[in-house]
Amino acid sequence: MIQPCGLVLAGGQGARMDGADKALLPLGGRTLLDHVLARLAPQVPAIAISANGDPARFARFGLPVLPDETPDRPGPLGGILAGLVHAQQTGASHVLTVAVDTPFFPADLARHLPQRADAPLLVQAGDDPHPTFGLWPVAVASDLRAALGDGLRRVRQVSALLGGGMLILPPAEPDPFFNINTPADLRQAEARLVACP
Repeated sequence: MIQPCGLVLAGGQGARMDGADKALLPLGGRTLLDHVLARLAPQVPAIAISANGDPARFARFGLPVLPDETPDRPGPLGGILAGLVHAQQTGASHVLTVAVDTPFFPADLARHLPQRADAPLLVQAGDDPHPTFGLWPVAVASDLRAALGDGLRRVRQVSALLGGGMLILPPAEPDPFFNINTPADLRQAEARLVACP
């Protein structure tokens, strides 16, 4: 089975959260990043955080903070590329990406990974794709860099261009891929924590 490095995509600008740093938003007395790391850490041997701006805000986590290579904020793909480059330097073969605004993602996500993957695999639960969750081989780093250089920004589009497929998971309730984009979503997540601590 593949043993990927974990990469938390935390570079979003939080526009619908009044510009707040989503990674540091409080949820049940801990930050969203705390929740995501608690789920991811048992599943992977190493973790890095993809984020732009001052890395000191993540100092207490003691993890590498990887900025995008390009200054034009290319979205999740910029973070994925930074994660692939970092993973290459550590000798890892793959990166498992998760989103910082999705604190309930499956605690056994890595168990569903295949024995081998030569192209990206994006997570899909039932009929719903979740492109910020995926398995990326480090071997695609240069092709991903070229796609970004060509102006491509959509994860699904670039994954398909690189010969990628989908990692199909069964749907579940409550939705483990519920993500927090607005203050109302954050309140809903708080209620979910109270109902299922």
